[in-house]
Amino acid sequence: MFENLTDRLSATLKNLRGQGRLSEDNISESLREVRLALLEADVALPVVKEFIERVRVSALGQEVIKSLSPGQALIKIVNDELVSIMGDAHDALDLDHKPPVVVLMAGLQGVGKTTTVAKLARRLIETDKKSVMVASADVYRPAAIEQLQTLAKEVKADFYPSNNQQKPVTIARDAVAAAKKASADVLILDTAGRLHIDDQMMDEIRAIHDAVKPTETLFVVDSMTGQDAANTARAFADALPLSGVILTKADGDARGGAALSVRHITGKPIKFIGSGEKTDALEAFHPDRIASRILGMGDILSLVEQAQDKVDHEKAEKLARKVRKGKGFDLEDLRDQFTQMENMGGLGNLIDKLPGMGSGVTQAMQNPAHAKQMKRMIAIIDSMTPQERRKPEVINGSRKRRMAQGSGTQIQDVNRLLKQHKQMQRMMKKMSSKGGMQKMMRGMKGNMPPNFPM
Repeated sequence: MFENLTDRLSATLKNLRGQGRLSEDNISESLREVRLALLEADVALPVVKEFIERVRVSALGQEVIKSLSPGQALIKIVNDELVSIMGDAHDALDLDHKPPVVVLMAGLQGVGKTTTVAKLARRLIETDKKSVMVASADVYRPAAIEQLQTLAKEVKADFYPSNNQQKPVTIARDAVAAAKKASADVLILDTAGRLHIDDQMMDEIRAIHDAVKPTETLFVVDSMTGQDAANTARAFADALPLSGVILTKADGDARGGAALSVRHITGKPIKFIGSGEKTDALEAFHPDRIASRILGMGDILSLVEQAQDKVDHEKAEKLARKVRKGKGFDLEDLRDQFTQMENMGGLGNLIDKLPGMGSGVTQAMQNPAHAKQMKRMIAIIDSMTPQERRKPEVINGSRKRRMAQGSGTQIQDVNRLLKQHKQMQRMMKKMSSKGGMQKMMRGMKGNMPPNFPM
């Protein structure tokens, strides 16, 4: 997400580095470029106008004009204004109420609303340690109720059964009663979407809202629709007392216009951002971290939080001890690393949060082909015997043919995996040597390891 905007802003701010001080001329020239970058990112025009004016006023302040580092000064101003326009701080869900806390989900059809219900349920269960029930009041879309039932089972949420012969308001009321009876902490209620906003849809969602009086009413919107996402959110906000917005499909949006427009146009905070189809692909929306990513400075805090949640710390510590003792990094260890990386959303997701990575690297690593290659490599390792995983040097031509056949791959794929493993082995040796980590990071600065991940 934000790749195009990041590239344009980085180039604009980089041009200031060679200049002695900020002046009205170079500020105006830079802001013209920033304005173009925001418009290309499909940020709503009123948001662009206000943003540019606020940056101009701050940049022309006496202290900034005297600054000896104009590029850094303007970057800080742009960063602060990006944070401000997206909402200053993260707005968490208001769960401090008598259970069940009812969360009502609204949105157009095709934005990923039902999947988002499951993602939110999983987050509440795993991160907030809440018991969650989900229910569907979507009686129009074929198999909508069955889809939610399947997802509920996957994320270990309770499911309230309903059918398309019932009225949505009746389903909503009965689901609240069932959640109370089951002592659920949270009830997430999915509702029907439409292809466009219409009176029937708004009347129905208002009736459901009046019947259950939810604590949170969240609008789910596709971030790829840019400023249209913000305009649709405003139409819903006019009809319903929305408490927040969830942006979906952020991984498919290289522009970022929705993230920068929604708060300003609706006055409602973005609470979560979804990227990817897996049920763990939902992040809390932190404006300061998103601003940092837009300016190419990465998002290390989110990366650390992800690692704490998704990494098997016992295995990581075991590998660290093994490396420190100088023992080899075998193919079993490599498999564990691939699995941990998959759990954290894949290599593209990690690269996106690292500072200094250009959008070319990020986009290349987010290519679906890389995820497929990683699965292929895991399949090859799974086709090996325990001895072959622990001692790759025993692998000969006939063993390679057996592995390729067992994993449905080619011998060239097996050779590539073994080459990848040797590179990782060398890297691990460097890390275990004195001062090795610092040397390795200096060597990697601005580059990825060759042929990584394959």
